[in-house]
Amino acid sequence: MKVYPFKIPKPIHENLVLQIDEGLHFYDKLHQHKEIQLTLIVRGQGKLIVADSIHQFKERDIFVIGRNCPHLFQDNGLAKDSCKMISLFFTRQTFGEAFFNNPELEEIAHFFPNAESGFQLLSKKTKVSQIIYKISETDKFNRFLLFLKLLKKICQAKTKVLTKFVYPKTISFNEGQRMRTIFDYVIHNFQSEITLDTISSIAHLTPNAFCRFFKQRTNKTFFQFLIELRIEHACQLLLNDRDLSIIEISDASGFNSISNFNRKFKALKGTTPSEYQQLKKSNIYS
Repeated sequence: MKVYPFKIPKPIHENLVLQIDEGLHFYDKLHQHKEIQLTLIVRGQGKLIVADSIHQFKERDIFVIGRNCPHLFQDNGLAKDSCKMISLFFTRQTFGEAFFNNPELEEIAHFFPNAESGFQLLSKKTKVSQIIYKISETDKFNRFLLFLKLLKKICQAKTKVLTKFVYPKTISFNEGQRMRTIFDYVIHNFQSEITLDTISSIAHLTPNAFCRFFKQRTNKTFFQFLIELRIEHACQLLLNDRDLSIIEISDASGFNSISNFNRKFKALKGTTPSEYQQLKKSNIYS
C-alpha cells in the first residue's frame, strides 16, 4: 500500500478487475494507477481529491477517475456502519488493443475520451448501480457482458467533470512521494494554521521551490487548494451537524475569522454558508 504509483492487484486470467473495499476507513493516501477506476460508494461520505479538484462524496455516488490521475477518498467517519465501495479497474486495452474500435461499440466510443478528465454521474445512478452490483456477484463471462452494458448506460447519463487538469504521464516515484507527503499533512492538519514555511519544510523544499512544484502538479496555488479543502469540509458540517453554529463551523474548518470564512465560501459556492444550508435542506441547491 505504501508503493507509489499504486499497483492494482490483478488476478491471474482476469483483465477486468473488481475490487470491494470495506472497513472503518477508505484508503486515504494519494495514489495513481494506469487503470481507469469506476467506483460506486455503497456506504460512507467525505471528500474526494482528484488532481487539482476537491469534491464531496456520499452513498450512491458514482465516479469515473481517469488513468494516471492522482486521487484519494477521505471519509469523514459519519457512516453508521463501516465504509464500503465497489470499484472496477480497466483500460482501453483491457480486452485487446483494438477491441473498443469495433463499429458495433460505437455507442460507447466517447466513454474513454471523457474518462481522461474523470467525471461523476448525475443521472441514471439507480440503473448503473444495479449493473455494478450484478457485476460484483456474477461469473467472468457475464461480468464481461454486463460491463459493456454498464459503459453504454454511463454514456447515456448526465455527468460532471471532476478535473480539467489531465496528467499526460505518471508522476515519478520521488515526485509522488513528495506530493503524498504534502497531501497527507494537509488532510490531517487543514483545521489548523498552515504557513508556507511549514508546508515547504514538510516537502523539503524552499518556499519558492515549493510554490512552483505544487502549482505545476495541481494547476493551482497551495493556498487555493487549502481553501477549497476547508470549504468542502465546512459544507459537510453544514449538512450533517445541525448543532454547530456558523461560527463554530468556520473555526472547525480552519478559518481564523467568520468574515473571511463567509467571503471565501461565497466566492466558491456562490452563496453564504447559512443560505447553502437552507437551500440544501430544501433540496433546491444543486
